[in-house]
Amino acid sequence: MDIAELTALLTPEGLRLLDGLDAAQSTKDVARTVSRLRAAGYSPDLVSAVVGQARLRGRAQAKFGEFAERMLFTRAGLEQATRLSIAARHAGRFRDAGVGRVADLGCGIGGDALGFAGLGIRVRAVDADEVTAAIAAYNLAPFDDTVTVEQGLAEAADLSDVDAVWLDPARRTSGHSETARTRPEDWSPSLDWAFGLAERVPTGIKLGPGIDRSVIPDDVEAQWVSADGSTVELVLWSGRLAREGVRRAALVTRGDAAWELTASGDAPDEAVRDLGTFVHEPDGAVIRARLIGEVARSLDAGMLADQIAYLTSDAALTSPFVASFRVREVLPAEVRALSRALRERGIGRLEIKKRGVDLDPAALRTALKLRGDGSATLILTRVGTKRVAILADRVAPS
Repeated sequence: MDIAELTALLTPEGLRLLDGLDAAQSTKDVARTVSRLRAAGYSPDLVSAVVGQARLRGRAQAKFGEFAERMLFTRAGLEQATRLSIAARHAGRFRDAGVGRVADLGCGIGGDALGFAGLGIRVRAVDADEVTAAIAAYNLAPFDDTVTVEQGLAEAADLSDVDAVWLDPARRTSGHSETARTRPEDWSPSLDWAFGLAERVPTGIKLGPGIDRSVIPDDVEAQWVSADGSTVELVLWSGRLAREGVRRAALVTRGDAAWELTASGDAPDEAVRDLGTFVHEPDGAVIRARLIGEVARSLDAGMLADQIAYLTSDAALTSPFVASFRVREVLPAEVRALSRALRERGIGRLEIKKRGVDLDPAALRTALKLRGDGSATLILTRVGTKRVAILADRVAPS
């Protein structure tokens, strides 16, 4: 979205037109809608803006639920926005630390600021991009007595009257639609600036979960967060926002439910053991936080192989921090023999999981030529130098 489209949209006519469109339109429906609106005399900028927003609102349901129906977005802003349920948890940490006023630097479309405002925390939201700041102001308008939105650089923001900072550095190329990831040295503001700020002011810094762990300062709490099976972010907490004695944390969320594992540092792995009755796959946040050993000990499990994030055990235990599978048998790993074995067992629906082996699950599925009414999970991994294929059944979470 450019400024001309936004200007056309932010009118009573534009917003009424947007609210009258179905968010879940197919590609053909979009084309028909564009033709209908253009034939009705609406300007190209307005048609482009309302049709694009309708589609983005549909996609935003996963992050913002019913709130998406009254919000505006850019494509890049939606992709980078924090899920509202997770933003609320972050805001709860600020509230519990006694923070009454926070600066949200790099506020994007305002997802995190919504979480702060929802808990009554006063927010100064700042974004460098003109269109993004205007959209944030629209999204945060219901909290205009609590939130102010400014266009400007994070480095120039006035922090004299805030208790803490939430910082989301720009980690992608500029733009509102197609963007690409950049190197840490190209982020804005830079990591050095962010870490310097965190030494002076209680700060939460949102980063990508795959960041090189060697750059994480020793004196902050590093919390990896997953949502519905996907590891979505790493947050570094400093000052009174960091919990005493906690340097590593894995927050696992599914819908509105959440579980957290914390430790004073990386946890040592358990020893490798032979394949048992169960295989457990740790959640991505647990893996990133290097707390696999903590989970293994809670399940009376060991590593299935060195340097591969699968656990195995005989105890009938599971945990929110893993996906668990009951082992049926070990099958031949060679494709033709594996295909024959699966057909003999009537396996027509197969979940394929893999770690430590170089293969394309989609290509393998085609090569297996599955037939039958049965279903199972196939876990492909290696033990030592040997590739193994484990046929298993997913265990429902307790």
